[in-house]
Amino acid sequence: MSADLSRRYDAIVVGSGATGSIAVKELTERGLEVLLLEAGPDITDADFTPPPPEPIRPMGIGLYPRAKAAVLRRQPIQVRRAFFSEKTTPFLVDDLKNPYSVKGQDFLWVRGRQLGGRLHSYGRVLLRSSDYDFDGGAGRERGSQRWPVRYSDVEPWYDRVEEFLGLYGNRDGLPILPDGTYVGAASLTKAERHFAERTHERWPERQGIAWRYAAPNPQRVPLGVLAARKTGRLATRTDAVVRRITIDDRTGLADGAVFIDRLTKREHQVLADVVMLCASTIESVRLLANSGSARHPDGLANSSGLVGRYFMDQTPALLFGDMPDFPGWEDDTSAPRDEYFSPAGGLYVPMIDAFGTGSEFVGGYAVQGVMGRIPVPPRHPGAVGMMGFGEMLPHRENRITVHPRRTDAWGVPIPRIHIALTDNERALLREQVRGMREMAENADVRVNFAGSTLGLDSRRVFPDADPVSRAIFRASFTKSLAIGAAIHECGGARMGDDPATSVLNPFNQAWDVPNLFVTDASCYVTNGIVGPTLTIMALTARACEHVASEHAAGNLTRRRAGTLGE
Repeated sequence: MSADLSRRYDAIVVGSGATGSIAVKELTERGLEVLLLEAGPDITDADFTPPPPEPIRPMGIGLYPRAKAAVLRRQPIQVRRAFFSEKTTPFLVDDLKNPYSVKGQDFLWVRGRQLGGRLHSYGRVLLRSSDYDFDGGAGRERGSQRWPVRYSDVEPWYDRVEEFLGLYGNRDGLPILPDGTYVGAASLTKAERHFAERTHERWPERQGIAWRYAAPNPQRVPLGVLAARKTGRLATRTDAVVRRITIDDRTGLADGAVFIDRLTKREHQVLADVVMLCASTIESVRLLANSGSARHPDGLANSSGLVGRYFMDQTPALLFGDMPDFPGWEDDTSAPRDEYFSPAGGLYVPMIDAFGTGSEFVGGYAVQGVMGRIPVPPRHPGAVGMMGFGEMLPHRENRITVHPRRTDAWGVPIPRIHIALTDNERALLREQVRGMREMAENADVRVNFAGSTLGLDSRRVFPDADPVSRAIFRASFTKSLAIGAAIHECGGARMGDDPATSVLNPFNQAWDVPNLFVTDASCYVTNGIVGPTLTIMALTARACEHVASEHAAGNLTRRRAGTLGE
């Protein structure tokens, strides 16, 4: 259904990716009339036309495809991502039209702007958080705030989202990584089984398991959006770059949004009883900061002064190599094949070296990898790619603000990312690289390179490459592994039990503006070692039930005493 900008909707949802697609499904199925605003274009089948087949080549540095995308697609930042793919490149932004600013440590912001957002480019690994995470993770050792929810509060919503999406995985019985609900089993390659066995033999506490993941969506449009369309209660407006959330001066409640047409650059206003921000971590915080007014001089929902504060990602480390004892590659048929996207699947080693080990840092990391899955020529050693994801502790000084002068192509002030590594993160990164190399060599992996944003652990990389390509690789490596490379950014609008120490309540509801909800990863309090995608989908479904109940009772359309600082 196309959007009618002259009417008032029950709810506006900003963003159509992981959380936005779940939000529109949950709200419309509960009877609300919803307007979905997406900054980018709609998608068509033509966007997923498979490229012409090319000869399978040995693993290499691959500078040419990156250079081509940097110039022709104007993506000098997006091409820096570690696992570059020409298939996902079209679903990432034009960096020149969508700039951002960094102050302090470099930050790599990988972004998608079209219907579905980063659902078209993410790795599709979907893992549950545990009470280790909701208790504050390693940050407990440094006084970090605990989440206002427990695993038991989110568990039924994990079930609901997993059953809807249809995930593949196994029930592994690991307390640190709760089992989910799966439509089919996930498998490991021979090389991955060998790695898992050798790792467990040497470190009995480390258990390698198969990924838990979503298969590619052959319908392309996010499943949640499709479900919402079936209700007849969803209107969609793509090419809608939201500039700010509007506030009714009489009630103090949010009453809609102002957006700019991406193509015509004309400004429009839309009205609703409820506003849900699902625009992604940095974008949602940016919107709150850009929505300041006389009532909210420091940004919307910011009476605590914490909007933008405690921004985090995970500490990324990368290792590539090969396994001569496992030549070639295996085709994983656990899930249905897709004509455009490669099959998902791989090896996951949960929490390694958690806090309390007496080391020079607190925190732990997980390793996610693929072994014997990347196509290589016959009889060539099987390719190995491993990425470590470490716990980055929440620090008040790490934050998102808006730039006082610079704007994007639509005149919207751009985000400025202030982030720095502490001694704890640096020590953890060094241990990630050391530990990943140790595990790889223990499993007979011939390591090509290993490193992080702190640098490579050896100058000997890609021995068969030409000297110029090797030099470029070495020079650019730390930028590819900058903070942000994990693509698990979170925080900036944290949940909590106290409006003085948080932006949102336990139902993702803004303390200052009761009909404003933020359900993407900006709501995170601490960041563990699993990706946030499944958790924010579950939190979104949970919040939507609350929205529907409160809206039906009329509590989101009238000013409530004591809620808005009366």
